[in-house]
Amino acid sequence: MKRTTAISAVALIAILGSSVAGFAAGDRDGDKSKRMGKGGHHERMAGKMDRRGPMMPDFATLDADGDGKVTEAEIAAHKAAQFAEVDTDGNGTVSAEELAAHLEAKAEKRKADRMAKMIERMDADGDGELSADEMAGTVKKTPFERLDTDGDGALSEEEMKAGGERGRGGRGDK
Repeated sequence: MKRTTAISAVALIAILGSSVAGFAAGDRDGDKSKRMGKGGHHERMAGKMDRRGPMMPDFATLDADGDGKVTEAEIAAHKAAQFAEVDTDGNGTVSAEELAAHLEAKAEKRKADRMAKMIERMDADGDGELSADEMAGTVKKTPFERLDTDGDGALSEEEMKAGGERGRGGRGDK
């Protein structure tokens, strides 16, 4: 086996295997504490991984038929779909080029997401672009001014809710 093929195979196994690692480790109901001791090294590492994005798809994604249960067949189908996403020429194998393209696309998406969050966080006037002052952080608004997006001197329920979502990174009500 060529060295690049072996490296590609190992990388692909790591990508596909991590998506259902939680299920294999016994996390069938979303309770990470069952497989990670409270406060231990694994829990701290999982927290770091969670900030980059979920390592495992949510339950609804895996539960393809919506019956409230995830079968081995559903997990296998999910893995097959992930493999097909990487195997762009559909020949049943993944080349180093396909794997590199897949990883680069994922990195580009993460980069675009980070830039969008940065602009949202620093965009004081809400125009979707950063001025030199905004980039330098010299435009200062009070918390009230940041929430009052229509500038009418009062906060609507929508403005307060939107401000709360921005404060939580756009994650909604949690």
